Amino acid sequence: MAGHIEINPKIMMGKPVIKGTRITVEILLRKLAQNLSPQDILNDYPQLTTDDIKAAVDYAASTLQNEEIFPLKQNRL
Repeated sequence: MAGHIEINPKIMMGKPVIKGTRITVEILLRKLAQNLSPQDILNDYPQLTTDDIKAAVDYAASTLQNEEIFPLKQNRL
């Protein structure tokens, strides 16, 4: 992941992007969720590499790894 993902407030309002591009991690994850294959994504974005796509997925997993969920109590009427 190191060297592939960049966070800069001047690029895409600070969203994580593939370094040297304006392609966000979010857009790559959405494309994968829409069942686009990595090869389809590479065809659409020829400036990317397979390692860039893997880094985006790894970044998302690493970000979620430390997320804590606190269930809210629901008041019943």
